[in-house]
Amino acid sequence: MKEVKVGIIGFGTVGAGVAENLLLNKEVIAKRTGVNVTLTRIADLDITTDRGIAVPEGILTTDASVAIKECDIIVELVGGTTIAKKFILDAINAGKCVVTANKALLALHGKEIFDAAEKKGVDVYYEASVAGGIPIIKALREGLVSNRINRICGIMNGTCNYIITRMEREGADFNSVLADAQKLGYAEANPSLDIDGFDTAHKTAILAALAYGEWFGLDPVSIEGIRDLALDDIRYADELGYRIKLLATIKNNDGNVQFSVAPTLVAKNTLLANISEVFNGVLVDGDTVGQTLFYGRGAGRAATASAVVADITDVAINLAGGTVRRIPAFREGKLYDKVLAADEITSRYYLRFEVQDCPGVIASITRLLADRDISISSMIQDEAKGKNGNVPLVILTHEAPAKALKSALAEVATLSINQSPVKVMRIEDL
Repeated sequence: MKEVKVGIIGFGTVGAGVAENLLLNKEVIAKRTGVNVTLTRIADLDITTDRGIAVPEGILTTDASVAIKECDIIVELVGGTTIAKKFILDAINAGKCVVTANKALLALHGKEIFDAAEKKGVDVYYEASVAGGIPIIKALREGLVSNRINRICGIMNGTCNYIITRMEREGADFNSVLADAQKLGYAEANPSLDIDGFDTAHKTAILAALAYGEWFGLDPVSIEGIRDLALDDIRYADELGYRIKLLATIKNNDGNVQFSVAPTLVAKNTLLANISEVFNGVLVDGDTVGQTLFYGRGAGRAATASAVVADITDVAINLAGGTVRRIPAFREGKLYDKVLAADEITSRYYLRFEVQDCPGVIASITRLLADRDISISSMIQDEAKGKNGNVPLVILTHEAPAKALKSALAEVATLSINQSPVKVMRIEDL
């Protein structure tokens, strides 16, 4: 039986989970694949702290170059975009295949990494970089290879989904739920990467690259987080038949592609709207297959380790069979005409105004929207919530360009009837 040696660089939470999985299920993997996948080295600056697993003597090292030299597959689990990038490129240049879960690195430097891998004729696999244990990368790369991708919509941050679920179910405000999420370990002490949308944006950039054949980076991704999400908006969305999710949206409309991450209204009768707590879900709409939905745990030691080990196994099979790059993990091939800028994005919108309760208010606002060809699909004037002569006015629009909406709302802001900045969220019809 062919032996393939594996070296892990980074022995943190996920690294320990991968090591545990490889050691525990070595025989299972061998029986299912016909390959002896052997954990040979684990490199980390700290090799004395107890990770809760027993590793064979002599495996641990503080020198990553030892792992790169001795192993066939290098698993990068350091994180970040500096030293992790060096380790990956060093491994590739040494002719070694790489497995990584590093979403930020791939989003920002994917082209450089995959160009290097192609030049050296090695594999780079990265299933765990998006949606944890959900095999969305493999699905796009292999299972849906014959499809042109019309749209991808994803709930891909468990922290944000947990916070929104709690706010909706309990009527609790954002800050109190965030504090609970931090106590439970769902949110970091500094939660900005999650709640401000950047974690989801990194994943969006990776899926967009797979869908449309080019590494776009983060520049064309419109990014909004949930930091300002209000209970009133959750309640109005519910009354109108929607739930709010932090949604990654990747679309192709007649060759024009748009990428966004934002709190988004999704109809309650859709499967995606009913994904709750820390779970993730990714909907892919292909021109041949139609809609498919992938659901599961998007983070955590076990789920992420499962995805990493699946990649290790795929690469090991390729090495054993002499078929490295049989299915390249990424291949350039432009499948779009134009990337839309943020103000060119088209969407339906949810708008919440705080206006004076007096005649002509609705007419003034609807006129400014109509002047820019923005039509209205639903409206609520909530007199019960009125205070000091002001009332909330909620409007749902039909699809409109972001630039046109921005222009209309800038003029609304100058009206004396308007009492506060307008709350704007996108609506995605699934």
